[in-house]
Amino acid sequence: MTTIEQLSALSQILAQGNLHSLFQPIVSLSERRILGYEALTRGPSNSPLHSPIPLFAVARQSGRLSELELACRESACRRFSELQLPGKLFLNISPESLLEASHQPGRTLQLLKTYGIAPSQVVIELTEQAPIDDFSLLHTALHHYRAMGFSIALDDLGAGYSSLRLWSELRPDYVKIDRHFIDGIHQDAVKREFVGSILQMAKASRAQVIAEGIELPEELAVLAEMGVDLLQGYLLGRPQEQPAHEAQQLLPLLEARPGALQDEGCDLSALLNQQPAVHAEQTIGEVLAAFRAQANLNSMAVLDEQQQPIGIVHRHSLTDALLKPFATDLLARKPISRLMSDDFLAVELEQSLQQVSRLLTSRARQRIEEDFIITHKGIYHGLGRVIDVLKLITELKIQQARHANPLTLLPGNVPIQQCLSRVLQQEREALICYVDIDNFKPFNDIYGYAKGDEVLLCLAHCLSERVDPTCDFVGHIGGDDFLLVLSSKDWRKRLHQLQEDFQGQCRRFYRPEHLQAGCFSATNRQGQRQEFGLLTLSIGVVHLHPQACAQLDASQLAELASQAKHHAKGVPGYSLHIVDTLLANNQSPNSAARAS
Repeated sequence: MTTIEQLSALSQILAQGNLHSLFQPIVSLSERRILGYEALTRGPSNSPLHSPIPLFAVARQSGRLSELELACRESACRRFSELQLPGKLFLNISPESLLEASHQPGRTLQLLKTYGIAPSQVVIELTEQAPIDDFSLLHTALHHYRAMGFSIALDDLGAGYSSLRLWSELRPDYVKIDRHFIDGIHQDAVKREFVGSILQMAKASRAQVIAEGIELPEELAVLAEMGVDLLQGYLLGRPQEQPAHEAQQLLPLLEARPGALQDEGCDLSALLNQQPAVHAEQTIGEVLAAFRAQANLNSMAVLDEQQQPIGIVHRHSLTDALLKPFATDLLARKPISRLMSDDFLAVELEQSLQQVSRLLTSRARQRIEEDFIITHKGIYHGLGRVIDVLKLITELKIQQARHANPLTLLPGNVPIQQCLSRVLQQEREALICYVDIDNFKPFNDIYGYAKGDEVLLCLAHCLSERVDPTCDFVGHIGGDDFLLVLSSKDWRKRLHQLQEDFQGQCRRFYRPEHLQAGCFSATNRQGQRQEFGLLTLSIGVVHLHPQACAQLDASQLAELASQAKHHAKGVPGYSLHIVDTLLANNQSPNSAARAS
C-alpha cells in the first residue's frame, strides 16, 4: 500500500468516524473486582489500517496523531457509556500528541460531559512511542488533566525511551509494567528482580502497579506471590466489544493458579472480626451513633444492595470531618457515602496471611490503626486489623527461623517433613529429589570449613534459582544434603541445569592447580592419600504418583529418596538415580530404579 493510499484511508476513517473500541478488564486480585477497562482501538475490519500499529504510525507520520486520538477517545467514551461498564476507563494518549500544535485542550472533558462519565472515573494512560524532549510542557499539560480530576497512568514501563524519567517527573497514579517483563517471569529470576524493584519504587512514589500481558497461570501465580494486585492480560480477558461486567466471571481463572508448597495455606479466619456494616444510604448521624455505642469499633464497611463493599468509614476520619463548627448539624442527615473512603483494601477469606501482608505493605496509605475488609466470594464477611496481621506474621517468622537451617536459612527438617506430608495428603504427582555433593568432605579437609560453607551457600543459591516458586520446594536437610520437591514437567532439564550451574559457580573456589588438573589430593577415610574429582552432584529422585500416596508416609518417602541418593553416589561424577513409585509398588526399589 502506497503512502498516498495510506493517507487516503486515514482521512476516510477520520471523516466517517469508522473506529471500533474494544475493552480489556483490569482486575484487582485482592478485592476480586474489576478496577476498570483499557480502551483499545481498531480501524475498519476491511481496511489495511485495521490494526492499531499501522493506523497510529500513519497518523503520526502525517501529523494527525492528536486528531486520531481524539476520535478514539470519542468512540471509547461513547461505547463505555452505552455498555454501562463498571469502574474506571483507561484512555491511551501519546505524550507527543499533547505537545502537537493542533492539540485542543478541554475536548476530553467535553466528551465526558456528553456521555455522562465523571472525570474521577477516567485514567489518562500515557503510551510513549517517541523521545520526549519538552518535559516542562508535558508536566504542564498533565497538571491540567489532574486539576480536572483525571488520574494518570504510565504505560509500558521499561520499554519507552524515558519512562523512568517520566515516572520521576510526573508521579503517575498507576504504573503498567511492560509485558516483556511479565512474559515467562516464573522462569526468569532477572525479571522477578525487575518487578520487585518496580514494586519498591511504586511504594515510595505512592503509585499502584498494573502487570499487563499475563497469559499463563504460572505468571499470575508468581505476580500474586510477589504482591502485584492489579492484573491485565489474555489469561483474564481478551479485548472485546462487550467485556465481562463482573470479576466473578473471571474468578475461575484466578482461583486456578497453583499455590506454592511453602505456603501453609491457612486462610484469614484467625483475623476475622465479624463487625457490623452500614449501607450507603444510611445517614452520617446513624453511623456516628454506632461508633459511640461501641468504643472498640475503629471502622465500618459501607455496602451496596448486593452486600458488596463499596467503601469504608474510619472513626478518626469521621471525627475529624465533624470537628468543624456546625458540621454535625449540617451533615447528620446526609448519607454516609458523602464521608466514606473508597480507598480501602478488601481481601478474600481464602487468601493466605502472606498475600495479605504483602498487599498491606504495598499500600503507601495504609495506616496501622485502620482496618481492612474481609469478603467471602465478594460478599462482606467482616473486618481485619493490620496490627493482627503484623503479630501473626512475626510469630510465623519466629517459627520459620526456629526450623530453618542456620547457614543457608532454607527450611530445615521440620518444614521438610511438613512439605512431604502435604504432598501425600494432596495426592499429587511430584519429584522428590535428594541432592548430595560428591567429594565434599575431602574438599573441606583441604580448603577448610569456611570455604566449605561458601560451597553450601552456593548450592543453596543454585537450587533456589532452579525451582519454580509457584509450585516447588527447596529445603536443607543438613551438611551437604538438600531436598527438592518439584512439580514442573521439565524437572529433568532443571536438574541438569542445576548441575551445570553448580559446577560453573564452584570454579571460583578451587586453587588454580586443582582446577587445571581437574582433581585434588586428600586423605580418605582409611587415612590414605587419594585423588578426588572436583565437586559434582549426586541426585536421588523419587517419582511420586498419586496412586502411590496412600501407601506412603513422609518418613517412608524420605527414606526412598535417601536410598535413591545412595545409588546415585555409587556412580563416579554427576549422576541421577530415579525410583518410580508405580513400579516400586510391585517391585523392590532396586529393580524399580533407573539411572540417568
